[in-house]
Order: sequence, then structure tokens, then C-alpha cells
Amino acid sequence: MATCTAPSSLMLTYAASSVHHQDLIPSLLSFKPKPLSTTFSLYPLVLKPRERRPNRWANVNFHRRDQSGGSYHTRVVVAALAAEAEVAEAVEEKEGVEGAAESGTVSVPKPKKGKAALLLKRDRVYVTALRFRFRKLLPIYTNRRRSKRFLEIQKLRENKKEYDLNSAISLIKEMASTKFVETVEAHFRLNIDPKYNDQQLRATVNLPKGTGQTVKVAVLTQGEKFDEAKNAGADLVGGEDLIEQIKGGFMEFDKLIASPDMMPKVASLGKILGPRGLMPNPKAGTVTPNIPQAIAEFKQGKVEYRADKTGIVHLPFGKADFSEEDLLINLLAAIKSVEANKPPGAKGVYWKSAHICSSMGPSIRLHIREMLEYKLPSKV
Repeated sequence: MATCTAPSSLMLTYAASSVHHQDLIPSLLSFKPKPLSTTFSLYPLVLKPRERRPNRWANVNFHRRDQSGGSYHTRVVVAALAAEAEVAEAVEEKEGVEGAAESGTVSVPKPKKGKAALLLKRDRVYVTALRFRFRKLLPIYTNRRRSKRFLEIQKLRENKKEYDLNSAISLIKEMASTKFVETVEAHFRLNIDPKYNDQQLRATVNLPKGTGQTVKVAVLTQGEKFDEAKNAGADLVGGEDLIEQIKGGFMEFDKLIASPDMMPKVASLGKILGPRGLMPNPKAGTVTPNIPQAIAEFKQGKVEYRADKTGIVHLPFGKADFSEEDLLINLLAAIKSVEANKPPGAKGVYWKSAHICSSMGPSIRLHIREMLEYKLPSKV
């Protein structure tokens, strides 16, 4: 038996009846639905009306004659088009929404205030720890906030070019054009993951030409070493009284050195000194029995450094008013210290990238192979 699919908007039931074609409604005569299939069915098609939108029915009778001259009557029960009604209702709803918008009855969201108005983390641009997906957008966001001075000195260097040490240091001195004396910094990106214990890096380096800064040293000790610390040039010397002052908020020092017998008492200062990087630590050389030597080293230019959670070492090695030779000597001492203190868990290529910059200037990328193989001239 052949089957067929009739239009969903038209329901036909055939029965004997007598009617003339003039009784047809003009709107039904103008309707010409497109057939979905060309096959026919021997069984009458029965469709139930929708519950949501009642169908409109019209009874139509028309008269036909066959070739032999005989006549037969057919009664046709036609349902109004559901699709036509749906389209009309959709148009009315759309016009209602547009009219409400024109009249101003549509509710406008209130502007966000406070923390809710801040950008999400995925929409922010980080300059220090830049992710790959923001590299193309960085010039668009940062150039708007940069000063004219920075944009002018940025033209002195070539982007993505690797410089040798002498050229990089001469460019640093040329770019340092602020009213104050800028600090010169080195930033080394290493192939380590500090979340593992065997890949953590924390050490100190003695800069031969100093840091150019005045370091205020405080010492926690007791007994005979109290007088030794004062004679060695310590700015502050104390015991339990100094611990109580620190608990009260006293932080007027740059380095805190402690003798080993004071560490049980200093442990209570961990929450205060730890976030500031001032907690005494044997790896940093701030917990030592030889207090006079530690004071002299930090006064002369001993610098503590460590790798952050992204594996980058940030290390100051002088001031912009230093001579090029002094900056070069300090930079080589820092490079050798980072190379000598390579963590045992580091595998593969240890050095990923190296940059130097002034505190208010753009960074300059260094050629890693030339940097590691560089040797000072005999005159220096």
C-alpha cells in the first residue's frame, strides 16, 4: 500500500455530498499549498487539532463531473492554515516588543559599581606575566597608558632583537631619562617549576660594585654578640625588645639578621616578616653565627634573589648613574651566581630568556649564548 504525507496545515476528508463550486470562500481559492510528497494514500488522513491554538474549520462543497457525463458529489472539510495563524501571531508579538522599546517601557540594566564593575581576570592584561593570547593585544592596551617619554625612548631599541651585553648596557643608560636615578634590573626566565622542591632557586650574590643603595640592617641577637653587632655597623641591635617592636608594626629596616640561638623566638614573626621577604633564612645568609661578616656583606652590596612561581628571577644589579664597566661587572656576577646555583631538578635548556631594563624604561632582550660565554677584558 502506498503512503503519502499531506501538508500539515490542511486536513481533508472525502465523503459523498452535493455542493457547487461557487460556494467556496475566495480566500481558500487563492491558497495554493506546496505539496510535500507526490504519493497518495488509500486511507483517509485524520489529524487532531492542537490544544494550544484551536484550528478554524470551514465546510466546503463542490460539484465535479466525470468524462462519461455522470456527476458525483464530494464533501470537503478544510481546516484553516495553522501556519498562517502562527505567522500572524508572531508578527503581532514582534510589533508589540518594538512598540514597547520605542515607548521606553523596556527595563534598562543598572550600571555596576565597586568590584562588580572591574574586569574579569580573563579580560585583564598582565604586563609582567604576559600570557600568549594577550601578546597581540598588548600594544593596544599599553600604549594608551604610556607617557610620551616612554614612547620616544622605546623607539631607540628594535623589538624582538637580541643584543650583546655592551650594546644593551649602553642602551639602558641612554634610556634612563627620568628626574631621579633609576635602578637597573635583570630578569631571567629559567626552565624550572618552583612547585617542586628540587627545582626551587634561592640564593645570594655579592655585587662587586655594590647596589648604589643605602641598606639599613637590623640584628636580633643576645649575649656577647650584642656588642659585636654594634661594632660591625648594624643600624639596629636588639633581642626580645626588638621582637616586640616588630610585632607592634615597627619595620624601619631593609635586612634582618639573626643568630641561630634567636630563631625559636623569631618564629613567632613569620606571619609578619614572611610576606615582606624579611624573615631570616640560612639560604639567604641572614641566619649566621658570624654576624659581623654578614653585616659587612649586605652593606657592601650582597643581594638576595629567588625564582617566583613562574620560574623568573628578578634581580637589581646597580643604578643608572653607574659606569658601563661597573654595570657590566655586576651583571656578570649575577649571571654566574644564577648559573652556579642551578637546581638539581632542572632538566633540558636551563636559560629560556634574559632581559635587562631600568625601573622606568622598556626591556632589552639579551643574546643568551653570548651572555654565558662573555669574558671581561683584561683591562677591566
